[in-house]
Amino acid sequence: MAGIGEKLNHIFEKNTLSTFVVGFGYSAVSTVTPMCVVILNVVLMQYFLKFSELGFVERELFSCTMLYIFIFALLTAAPFNSVLSKYVSDVIFEERYEDIRACYNVGLLMNITLSCLVGIPFCLWEHFVGKVDVFYVFTGYCGYIALVLVFYSMIYLSIAKAYEKIALFFSAGMVTAFLFSLFLRYVLHWGIRESMLFALMTGFFLTAVLEMATVKRYFVKNSNRYKSVLRYFRKYWKLVIANFFYILGLYVHNFVFWTGKERMVLVKTFVCNQPYDMATCLAMFTNISATVIFIARVEMHFHDKYKNYSEAVIGGKGSDIDLAKKEMFRQLANELMSLVRIQFIITTILYLLCMVFLPRFGFSRLTIRIYPCLVVGYFILFLMYSAIIFLYYYDDLTGAALTSLSFCLVTFAGSMIAKNLPELWYGVGVVAGAFTGWTVAYLRLRYMERNLDIHIFCKGSILKPGMGTQPPGQVYDRRANANEEA
Repeated sequence: MAGIGEKLNHIFEKNTLSTFVVGFGYSAVSTVTPMCVVILNVVLMQYFLKFSELGFVERELFSCTMLYIFIFALLTAAPFNSVLSKYVSDVIFEERYEDIRACYNVGLLMNITLSCLVGIPFCLWEHFVGKVDVFYVFTGYCGYIALVLVFYSMIYLSIAKAYEKIALFFSAGMVTAFLFSLFLRYVLHWGIRESMLFALMTGFFLTAVLEMATVKRYFVKNSNRYKSVLRYFRKYWKLVIANFFYILGLYVHNFVFWTGKERMVLVKTFVCNQPYDMATCLAMFTNISATVIFIARVEMHFHDKYKNYSEAVIGGKGSDIDLAKKEMFRQLANELMSLVRIQFIITTILYLLCMVFLPRFGFSRLTIRIYPCLVVGYFILFLMYSAIIFLYYYDDLTGAALTSLSFCLVTFAGSMIAKNLPELWYGVGVVAGAFTGWTVAYLRLRYMERNLDIHIFCKGSILKPGMGTQPPGQVYDRRANANEEA
């Protein structure tokens, strides 16, 4: 996330309406462009390839295939992303750039292995039990692996501050996919569903190749120190828990409602709940601007306060350290409150617009009834994620892990109860889980504020730890020394 702050400060320094619009647009490009271009591409494909002419089962099979590709690509990447990000950040700080290629290779092997172990049995079931043709199953599997590669390489480009390149690569991949889908459909006369899926798979692979080439161009040397990467997973296992349970918590309520009374089963393989899944998507997009606002404000304001505190710790007086700490936490509180105020206004406006116009665009009454509660849940959820980022700033891995774990477990339990309630309250599990996670994160931030000096100055050891036999606890024998002197 660090790196766009200087550009944002340069954009906003004139303090005019036009520069505000430009700055907000730059923040959006740096954060949500990949997701937006993929969605826009799918919408354009559906329109120009006349997707609506397909039968209901074929349309839903394609929609479920894309849904599963994205969800499980994110889930299989979740155990590795945070630890690898930590490792790369540390070696960059220590200027050991040759270790990044080693990290990239071993992390890629681990991520692909787990993704294949998850994907292959599912595809075999889809073909042999669901009777889906081999070409469609294999194309979907290749698209899934391609997206895994895309998400994985994004870690390193984000750390290298290449946000514009990520947006450019996604745009290039999706433009290629759109044009290729037209070629497959109207020149080669492929089926609509097959043209769209194969073109999207090609676009994901193009994006992955561009990202991987850029990573290898940035980090040329390879130290082959693979064991040091693996040791980070043992040392920072709390990061694995924090990131995995946060990602799982984003979808666990969907999994619960896939077992509900409105669920739909396609080809004895894919399970979904269309009204609930659509309401979830709408609720997420209603609050997605919170990510843009948070990154922009943290980069512009909080990061400088955090940097001042770090410099005071390294070479400042005690009074300077205390003053910098107070300013830093004061800025943290201001950023959270500003995020709440701004996002509340945006969410309220978007919610009212959706309630007025969505029924006119054919959205079902059930989706509209589920939507309000989920909007509240995702509003709190994005605030919780902002608090998790601040916990990462202070290296409070325990707090981040507890936040994500409590969020996921309460969301799961609450959704199990909510699926038996009236439709209006289906999203109460997300509300309860997000609020629980936010509460835990807030308490941990307060704890860090009170104990930051202990956390900073009393962590570590004087002697370098090592492996071997523990030395004896007795360091001086008065009697033995007295006999020697006699």
